[in-house]
Amino acid sequence: MKYLLAAVLCCTLLTAQTQKRRPPLDLSALDRSVSPCDDLYQFANGNWLLNNPVPPEFSSWGSFNELNEKNAAVLKQILEESAADTRAVKGSNRRKLGDLYASGMDVDRIEKLGTAPLKEDMLRIARISDAAGIRKEIALQHTMGLRTLFRFTADQDEKESRTVIAQLLQGGLGLPDRDFYLAADERSERIRSEYRQYMTTMFILAGDDTTTAEEQSSAVMEFETRLAAASYSRVERRDPEKNYHRITVAELTAMAPGMEWEEYFRLIDAPQVTVVNAAQPPFLKEAAMMVDSVDAADWRAYFRWKILSAAAPALSAAFAEEHFRFTGTVLTGAKEMLPRWKRVLAVVNGTMGEALGEQFVLTAFSPKARQKARVMVDNIITAFSERIDALTWMDDATRAAAQQKLASFSVKIGYTDNWEDYSALVIDRGSYLQNIRRGNALAFAKDAATIGKPVDRTKWRMTPQTVNAYYNANLNEIVFPAAILQPPFFDPAADDALNYGGIGAVIGHELTHGFDDQGSKYDAEGNLRSWWSGETRKQFEARVALLEAQYNGYTLLDSLHVNGKLTSGENIADLGGLAIAYAALQKELDKQPNLFIIDDFTPGQRFFLAWARIWRRNSREEALRLQVRTDSHSPAIFRTNGPVSNMQEFFDAFECTGGALYRSPEQRVVIW
Repeated sequence: MKYLLAAVLCCTLLTAQTQKRRPPLDLSALDRSVSPCDDLYQFANGNWLLNNPVPPEFSSWGSFNELNEKNAAVLKQILEESAADTRAVKGSNRRKLGDLYASGMDVDRIEKLGTAPLKEDMLRIARISDAAGIRKEIALQHTMGLRTLFRFTADQDEKESRTVIAQLLQGGLGLPDRDFYLAADERSERIRSEYRQYMTTMFILAGDDTTTAEEQSSAVMEFETRLAAASYSRVERRDPEKNYHRITVAELTAMAPGMEWEEYFRLIDAPQVTVVNAAQPPFLKEAAMMVDSVDAADWRAYFRWKILSAAAPALSAAFAEEHFRFTGTVLTGAKEMLPRWKRVLAVVNGTMGEALGEQFVLTAFSPKARQKARVMVDNIITAFSERIDALTWMDDATRAAAQQKLASFSVKIGYTDNWEDYSALVIDRGSYLQNIRRGNALAFAKDAATIGKPVDRTKWRMTPQTVNAYYNANLNEIVFPAAILQPPFFDPAADDALNYGGIGAVIGHELTHGFDDQGSKYDAEGNLRSWWSGETRKQFEARVALLEAQYNGYTLLDSLHVNGKLTSGENIADLGGLAIAYAALQKELDKQPNLFIIDDFTPGQRFFLAWARIWRRNSREEALRLQVRTDSHSPAIFRTNGPVSNMQEFFDAFECTGGALYRSPEQRVVIW
């Protein structure tokens, strides 16, 4: 599944009555000392970047964060009112939202409980002495929502997209990427050292003496390094064929016998599983082998660490602060923790996101925004269809299949019409951690229960208060939550140029994901199946290779190179989406008798300024380094400048006949 932005941010729209109107395009953000032909990103955002440093509690700061901050206060109000509502019916979503929020805000109780919520876990783990106990604990931790040893989930069968299948994937690591364990560069070595210290401190907080804590940390590090060595790289994981291995449970047992898989599926209450997708076979073989080959004492250390690291943010201040020191400061450069209410809000979104989202929609979302967005989607699909017809590198048979896929797209806008049922979720004002765990357990159980059943095509993978969008290849659908349908992406009061350069480009981006280097391998029904002729596929891949080479040439912090293969799908979607949205805008402008200029900018110029504006972002060095290493999205400056450097439409709009962004026609990449 492809997201517009890697980090999901939650927000709320403000009503027209409460929102103070701002100019649709803030001219004070511009840096007019720079030519857009040299650097559109700096021209459009330079003064904003200068005047908006990263706040201490963030690792980066940009348009998405501004939306989140502006609206998080409204979500807070919903939760505070729910928590204070003594008349809320017991068992209602409003009561559960209020109780969950209150339990997270009850710092005195959390401090008083200390590590008591973990006592049962630690006693249970201490009794593990053999392979049977190890397998049982793995299954139990999975039902708690932890990715211990490997990851289990239920999702669509890649080649039979109408049904849900069990998915077994690599996982089990505590660092963000396998290369942090394996790479020999100075930063990786420093992070490994900091990670060891983080684990040691956490074990000490849990009651270990220093010597024991250091031994536990070393055991976990060795354990996770072994998993990392067997893991696919992020680039390898982008290949859907390489990550699809549909086998029976009997075949899985023969391939990776150490796990006793039939027993595992019984333990997680999914006995109906008969076939699985063993996504990364080498990893699963190694993981299963470790059940018997790794000493039980090392397993106990690993199990304890998975429990501790997952629980830390919900425990007393000492645990939460140490968790932030490593995950926030060491990895991303943030200087301060978020205020507690924001951290609890994030937990509520993760535990009862649709219940909160339903309140958000009732409070703040206009049906008119949904209707207007649907019109834009239809216009952009039409423009995309016309561009497919005009492609010179595509043969007629492949073109017909592409048009069929485009016509088959499902579109979801705003919010679901089938809200999640939380009636089985038990929430009280007792233990914050236990509330979270019950939420995780219910989500896992619901997930596992879908295996072998038809796919629920009404289900959303994002809540309406999430500022993001996504494409789901197996459903061939594009989804735009309500929260993204607001400035700077979408503003009913703004001119078409700003809206098409904002939400229009986002719509085009998600549509293009259906035809990027991954999405193009799925047919109109969402099945992993080739629908291309051999020659046309070669033409497509040659263009993709040129785009990858362009992005490989981009550098940050003097010597930090963008990974063109890792970011390929997002770069294709940015380039195609922007071009398609621009074509749709031109069709709208053709309906208008006069070319109008606003604030001395033509519609074409305003379109590209809107595009640049949504990506403006200041980032700390640590966050940038982590992004380049792990994120499939290119850094903001290249998301802005990369696509336009290939577009004659941009050069025409700003009358560029040269400049740092200018590419001669033979150097440009045009795919969709």
